[in-house]
Amino acid sequence: MLVTLRSSIYFAAMILSIGVFGLAIVTVGMLLPLSARDRMAAAWGSTNLWLMKVICGLKYRVHGAENLPQQAAIVMCKHQSTWETIALKAILKPEQSWILKQELMRLPVFGWALAAIPNIPIDRGAGRKAVKQIVERGTELLKQGRIIVIFPEGTRTAPGEKRKYGIGGSLLAEKSGYPVVPMAHNAGVFWRRRGLKKYPGTIDVVVGEAFDPKGIKASEITRKVESWIENEVEKLPSRPR
Repeated sequence: MLVTLRSSIYFAAMILSIGVFGLAIVTVGMLLPLSARDRMAAAWGSTNLWLMKVICGLKYRVHGAENLPQQAAIVMCKHQSTWETIALKAILKPEQSWILKQELMRLPVFGWALAAIPNIPIDRGAGRKAVKQIVERGTELLKQGRIIVIFPEGTRTAPGEKRKYGIGGSLLAEKSGYPVVPMAHNAGVFWRRRGLKKYPGTIDVVVGEAFDPKGIKASEITRKVESWIENEVEKLPSRPR
């Protein structure tokens, strides 16, 4: 009962934060350089991590923080929960562009804020056209020094389950030659897929060493990333504690 109450309070606070930060990004932020909008988005992530800690007792720790990219790179991350879509804004450097589903851009305020930052919205049913868009636009943004964030599973996958990893991010790595940084975590244990409840505890985030994709085929990059992520996830706690 207490978990549900705390989770409901946080949910209301999160919605309020989207309104405040989202409107700030699309109003004042649009009059400022892109770097200011990036920092505002990062501040939104940090604010929500603090709210989760204070309201829900949900914390996190990063293993391998020295591997967090400071230059342009392709971050391929496990996707279990809504948590990582918030937390990575604060954990990674502010200059981020995300590969995300096109439908998110239609959401009031949140979608407007996404559009104010150079993300890569794709139609997941577009097949090769979507992959081409990822490679072309992703390469442009990498050349600008930005981090490209992608969830290769494409959608949230519950802890203990596996889903086929998509090849879009790997093709971007193969064609662009920028380093790949894999990330694993167990956020789905504490904030379940499609769940309201946020259980207290500490989420473990593991950052792998960057690797150079030059000379490696996209299919092999995918296998390398998937193997590392899934092996790391298996080592992490599988229940709140």
